[in-house]
Amino acid sequence: MNASDIIRVGIIGCGGIANGKHMPSLKKVEGVEMVAFCDIIEERAEAAKKEFGTEDAKVYTDYKKLLEDKTIDVVHVCTPNRAHSFITVDALEAGKHVMCEKPMAINSVEAKKMLDASKRTGKMLTIGYQTRQTAQAQFLKAEAEAGTFGDIYFARACAVRRRAVPTWGVFLNEYEQGGGPLIDIGTHALDVTLWLMNNYKPKYCVGTTYHALNSSTEQGNAWGNWDPEKFTVEDSAFGFIVMENGATISLDAAWALNTLEVREACCMICGTKAGADMFGGVHINGIRQNRQYTFEPSFNAGGAAFYEGIDDNNPADKEAYQWINAVREKKNPTVLPEQAYCITQILEGIYTSAKTGDIYRF
Repeated sequence: MNASDIIRVGIIGCGGIANGKHMPSLKKVEGVEMVAFCDIIEERAEAAKKEFGTEDAKVYTDYKKLLEDKTIDVVHVCTPNRAHSFITVDALEAGKHVMCEKPMAINSVEAKKMLDASKRTGKMLTIGYQTRQTAQAQFLKAEAEAGTFGDIYFARACAVRRRAVPTWGVFLNEYEQGGGPLIDIGTHALDVTLWLMNNYKPKYCVGTTYHALNSSTEQGNAWGNWDPEKFTVEDSAFGFIVMENGATISLDAAWALNTLEVREACCMICGTKAGADMFGGVHINGIRQNRQYTFEPSFNAGGAAFYEGIDDNNPADKEAYQWINAVREKKNPTVLPEQAYCITQILEGIYTSAKTGDIYRF
């Protein structure tokens, strides 16, 4: 690979999502060099450089200093949600392509600033919705595009945990995050649902949020007990969305809910020709020769050959590969900023409806 083909990446925010997803996946993509690391805690940036960076990689505590480096092609924004918008806008204005971790922003006003900056600068912007890269989602997308389902008019988007409240970082801080499970994991479920439906025109929604279990002392949480006083976001949220074409979507999101129906970032879609779900695998159902049928493809082995060296069962690796490939070949990334903006609008609508008790109209 020629030196001119090398993509130089700067990482802003070296916490959990950067270490757990972005940096390990970028390291596997040929022709990528992580040359700059920024975090408000300098030790975290230093540790990231040591594990993932080039020998001469720079370390910063001020992201604006990182953006002054004209040799950086791409920036990954891996900060708490509140900082997504202004850091992304500054990075785009500095001439960088940007991968921003989900959700796009804490509200639609901030998300629109990001979208406008991308259009104004001509720099690429994508959002980290890696659920689209799962083998199951990719299979259903291909079926949807082939017309298997007909017109999809009803869907359920699910991101429900029984007791798995994240107790680290700022997940429980409403100011920093803008919300709880709805904006954290519900956003993944909504993204994959809208993507399969290919429908980004919401008309109105209604929503409810609950703080029903925040103050519980008997918690049984997967990641240890949370501090009830710091748990300022909702523990669960539910929305009902009506699209302009009449299609409807129900959205369930919970970190803590008394249920055995535990489902992480998946959906069910119902169309005029067939339906499908991602509940414990993929199931496609319909009528053939006047008989009901169910089709369950296996994802244990085989399938379409994917990129060399990239595991087909690792959506984070696939996300990093397609993103860098899109930058290199100057083509659209899998997740368009316009799509992510629509998701932020809907999440904001559900939160607003929950606060006002009224229907939210887009």
